[in-house]
Amino acid sequence: MSSREGRISTTPWGRLKPINLDPLEAMGLPSKGDNRLLDHKTQERYYTKIVERYMDFCTDAGQGDELSRRLACLEISDEHEHSDSSRTRPGTDNRPIDANFGQKVISILIMAMRKLREGIVASNRVDDFAIQAYIFCIRLSILVKHMESYHPAILHLLKRMHPIQSLTNTELQEFVGYLVLDLACRQNDLAQAFSVRYQYRLRDSKVDAVLRSLTHDNYFLFWRVKQSVDGHKAKLMEFAEVEMRKLTLKCLGRAYLSIDQFSLEQYTHASWSSLCNDYGVGWQLEINKVVIRKPKLR
Repeated sequence: MSSREGRISTTPWGRLKPINLDPLEAMGLPSKGDNRLLDHKTQERYYTKIVERYMDFCTDAGQGDELSRRLACLEISDEHEHSDSSRTRPGTDNRPIDANFGQKVISILIMAMRKLREGIVASNRVDDFAIQAYIFCIRLSILVKHMESYHPAILHLLKRMHPIQSLTNTELQEFVGYLVLDLACRQNDLAQAFSVRYQYRLRDSKVDAVLRSLTHDNYFLFWRVKQSVDGHKAKLMEFAEVEMRKLTLKCLGRAYLSIDQFSLEQYTHASWSSLCNDYGVGWQLEINKVVIRKPKLR
């Protein structure tokens, strides 16, 4: 027996325990050399695991309002990163959200969806499954406002997949609508938004109303439409909220000497404390009335 063999323990204590890897994290990126996701069957099994993980997250949240609340607190775009480990949002109940845990779940899902999309693209796959996977990825990425995922995925779906494997008219209208809203609200490129709308012959009265509100600085129409659209469109509209809120404040400041607090918060869709802390509003609050400026004495 060699000296090397003599040092190997034969007792159970010397055996390494198998590492319990998360199946979503165990798979590598095709762009980094992991070729397992180039196989179509592997893609389908991996997609099933992604959906199951997301459904577990939804089931844990319980009611639909609670799911929306959790997703709203898990926006993972760089501009929406927060350091708080638990927090609540205005207009919800006061139960704390374990943001660290939720953030980890969503981050794993976002990375897993990137791996799957890379595998689909690298394997030149364009079929019903590929479209289904892309649709799921885009919708979830929009809900957490991760534009690094949804934007390139929408472009690939419309420009590469749709010409080969046609989307249904309903699907086409949905994802063209998302692209138009992203251009108008996040990228602030109204000219390109109108161009894409014309190119794909989008027929969506609510998207049209958003474009009209942004073109004409109509904050009243903007907020009204935002309350009436589905969750995905509302998320994309959130990118324009800051500028629209500033516009609202500017218009109210020019038109009124004073306004009641409730109306101000309704018009701006923000609390008084948020307006003061986040937007530098220097108006005076007197009980429930906000004094914008004092009338000039003659």
